[in-house]
Amino acid sequence: MSTLVKISEAASLALHTGVYLAAHPGRTVSVHEVAQVLDCSENHLSKVLQRLVRTGLVRSTRGPGGGFVMAKKPEEVSLLAVYEAIEGVLEDASCLLPQPVCGGDCILGGLLAEVNAKARHYLTTKTLADFAAQFKGDCHDCKSCK
Repeated sequence: MSTLVKISEAASLALHTGVYLAAHPGRTVSVHEVAQVLDCSENHLSKVLQRLVRTGLVRSTRGPGGGFVMAKKPEEVSLLAVYEAIEGVLEDASCLLPQPVCGGDCILGGLLAEVNAKARHYLTTKTLADFAAQFKGDCHDCKSCK
């Protein structure tokens, strides 16, 4: 069944974490640090970050001093790439039912197509770098921000 664009908690965490990592380029950031900033579960965030690692958006380092760092330049990573790493391909929806039943005149008009097109455009044209300034200086032990 088609839906309007849905941004799950996992996708929201991925987007915000991507922006946080973009604000601290080249610095390995711990799950604990990001979870504190985003006020979220470390376990849930770890799972989200592993998905970002599997898709090649983020690199991880194990052990003491380990953590996560962007694998690509933040200006090269669209919000859509992060979203799709978590949610899968953003599908266009023209009907919320498996088969259209409105006889060609949908009760929602062109709303679904319009909302999805706007969301796709926004997520495609915005990058992690566009929002990195929101987290500058917001880390806990980062010498480079102080």
